[in-house]
Amino acid sequence: MARGDVLLVRLPDSDQREEKGNRPAIAVQTDIATSPMLMIIPVTSSLGALRFPFAVRIEPSEQNGLTLPSVAMVFQMRAIDRKRVIQKIGELEPQYLGQVDAEIWRMLKPPETEE
Repeated sequence: MARGDVLLVRLPDSDQREEKGNRPAIAVQTDIATSPMLMIIPVTSSLGALRFPFAVRIEPSEQNGLTLPSVAMVFQMRAIDRKRVIQKIGELEPQYLGQVDAEIWRMLKPPETEE
């Protein structure tokens, strides 16, 4: 698995707001990481998720393997056990990966401090 791969993953059940079940996700971890865990961003075809901050719309293509307009839910980025990966379905196009990267940084960067 490489950074930018679009994967079909099995997320554990949750009684809260986290995504669950079999769904697409984007691998966002650096390729040099050798952890048994994998950082992913869940993907949904529910375009209503665009109302949340830190979300990126992705159009389906042969390259990325998605079949419906979708939303990368950066705000739900998480680590999963690599055993939860069912299969690779595609590779995210560079323009979308760039948008995802920008949202990750925007979400995680420390606030600007005034001196």
